[in-house]
Amino acid sequence: MDPLAPPDSAKHLSSGSSQATAAQSLAAATADPKGQATGPTGGPRTSTDPSAAAAEKVAYSSVDAIEYNDVEDTGMSGNGNAAIYETSGREALVDAVLLPTYGQSYKELEIQQDGLNTMARIADDGRVCINIDQKGRRLSNLLAPALRSQLDLQLPPEQPPELPPAYLPPSITGEPGQPLPPPMNIVIQVVGSRGDVQPFVSLGQALKRTYGHRVRLATHATFKQFVEENDLEFFSIGGDPAELMAFMVKNPGLMPGFETLRSGDIGKRRKGMYEMFKGCWRSCFEAGDGLGVEAGDVYNEEYASFDSQSSIGGNPAAKTFVADAIIANPPSFAHVHCAEKMGIPLHMMFTMPWSPTQAFPHPLAHIQSSNAEANLTNFITYALVEMMTWQGLGDVINRFREKSLGLEPVSVMWAPGMISRLRIPHTYCWSPALIPKPKDWGPHISISGFYFLSLASSYTPPPDLDAFLSSGPAPIYIGFGSIVVDDPGAMTALVFNAVRKAGVRALISKGWGGLGTGGLEVPPGVFMIGNVPHDWLFSRVSCVVHHGGAGTTAAGIAMGKPTVIVPFFGDQPFWGAMVAKAGAGPTPIPYKNLTADGLAASILGALKPAVLERASELGSRISQEQGSKEGAKSFHDMLDPDSLRCSLAPSRTAVWRVKKTNIRLSALAATVLNNEGLLDFQHLKL
Repeated sequence: MDPLAPPDSAKHLSSGSSQATAAQSLAAATADPKGQATGPTGGPRTSTDPSAAAAEKVAYSSVDAIEYNDVEDTGMSGNGNAAIYETSGREALVDAVLLPTYGQSYKELEIQQDGLNTMARIADDGRVCINIDQKGRRLSNLLAPALRSQLDLQLPPEQPPELPPAYLPPSITGEPGQPLPPPMNIVIQVVGSRGDVQPFVSLGQALKRTYGHRVRLATHATFKQFVEENDLEFFSIGGDPAELMAFMVKNPGLMPGFETLRSGDIGKRRKGMYEMFKGCWRSCFEAGDGLGVEAGDVYNEEYASFDSQSSIGGNPAAKTFVADAIIANPPSFAHVHCAEKMGIPLHMMFTMPWSPTQAFPHPLAHIQSSNAEANLTNFITYALVEMMTWQGLGDVINRFREKSLGLEPVSVMWAPGMISRLRIPHTYCWSPALIPKPKDWGPHISISGFYFLSLASSYTPPPDLDAFLSSGPAPIYIGFGSIVVDDPGAMTALVFNAVRKAGVRALISKGWGGLGTGGLEVPPGVFMIGNVPHDWLFSRVSCVVHHGGAGTTAAGIAMGKPTVIVPFFGDQPFWGAMVAKAGAGPTPIPYKNLTADGLAASILGALKPAVLERASELGSRISQEQGSKEGAKSFHDMLDPDSLRCSLAPSRTAVWRVKKTNIRLSALAATVLNNEGLLDFQHLKL
């Protein structure tokens, strides 16, 4: 079977012949080969609230009848896959641009079913433009009761939780809680920039220092020193975050625009994502730091595991690591598939909302028009954005499942929404003071507060920076972090001009975009800086101007500073809108619309007394939160510690299960039994 050939379900879908029901969509995404409904780890599927499931099933089953409009020529004919199918040998061409999962165009999707006409189109900036035309009230009448019921999902206070209370160390509660859970090997998988990685370093420290777990942070090689300096294990999953950021400036959300398809960048990015999928899998079981010879697709069917000759990274003597649990951000993509293969818990954590809600639309969605109710429109955007994401990566994910994990492919018909339907635990690391938890999110979803990593205490400023700060009134800060722009010189000139028009002093961060490197003379009252910890710097400025990354936004608001956001992609427009809604900054200015006059006006608006006061109020509330500790607690809240214990040595975490029994064994117990001739390793499974 060609791993890049469309599954049968996709062939039926593209021909318009599929008549699957909404109920079948839920079962298809969660059924094991024996027909038993299962969770992502192969165990019993987590129970789903009927009203919530009904709403999601209807929203996601709108793919039952699809018509496709190829509004722009992508350069691919009807036999665009021919070159792939003719490829011989084990390695298929992952970097080739296949026909999309749901039709003939990556650019546009049209759904027509039961009086609902929905168009989803990827705009030039990579956001998903959505138009919903409801011809009648049938869909609203069908969904309204389920959506109303979903608002009552929260467990009543008097109802006991399904699991026993999690262990709470005295350092958090002042009193010992439940018995200490066994120490676990936890791998945290993160794809993204420094701003994406840094919060998880703080979380990892809490898991290690407070709960005694062994924590491995699996991310890009460029962050190795940063992770290890903060007392965590590092593992490289591959990928260049600078290239990823440059790609996402043009293609937010990893959804390719038309120009990207024509240039061939999407083929390169698909190949890069596939390599990162394999890196995430290796991070679950491989010793070392992942920087040795890369392990290829060497899945061993006979033993249902990876070949023992795969790389052990840069340090062959490194301690063996086998993950007991996975924490991941959604863009790492491989998380649920690795957890399914290993049969271990998965907990998602992210800086922007990824769980369907009626409260607000998906942060990557741009609703152009809708005649459906606002709550219904918001809810549907999550299904549409996930479908568009699967357009570009669905076949790559399924190749990873088959070739690297030895798992059956997921039906691309029902894959969108699968994680939500399975009720995988989620913790969102923003402040509830800024965005409260939506009422339709169940108890498996929590909001912890921002994850802050304190770096200020170890930072000593250079003398020239110290002199600039003390030579006049507090400057503003301008920086765009990991963003890579096409023309750094033009961007630098625009920023310098805006500072002059606003009449303020400014600290300007060079960042990955190279501001200030184009040979332009630095104006008076402007100081160019490199990498300076935000928690040190922001306490010394009057206002912050940045791209709207979650980490930078959190740092500025936590310091009580008014914030001007210039969003480029991803969750940045979302954070810009939330800051403006909270009154802590002006309306965001999209990068594509940025001018010197507009930026100067926004800076002056942010320095108005009312905005300064509101930002200070938010900062005071956020300073009382302990996001990282709360995030670590939420991880434990979703675990059943007793199910993780070795049956023979309860103080140790179980790694193996004896086949055809419920006996769980730690690595030590299994080794002792094997050495005594009481157990054969062939009788064990992960």
